Amino acid sequence: MSVSSTAPLRPDFKERELTEIERQILTSLQQIRFGSLEIVIHDSRVVQIERSEKLRFDAKGKALNESLS
Repeated sequence: MSVSSTAPLRPDFKERELTEIERQILTSLQQIRFGSLEIVIHDSRVVQIERSEKLRFDAKGKALNESLS
């Protein structure tokens, strides 16, 4: 999944300010290239955001900039 800084937000987000949690989730999604984002919820509340990112290199040791799909 790719999220760009120009990706449209849900309509209800346009009508109000984003919460700190929403900003952190969106920022994490926009910055990650390869990896995963896990949102931990307890009692219907976000309590933790975990980001695992991988750095990939080609056979010559050069960092890859694009997805290996």
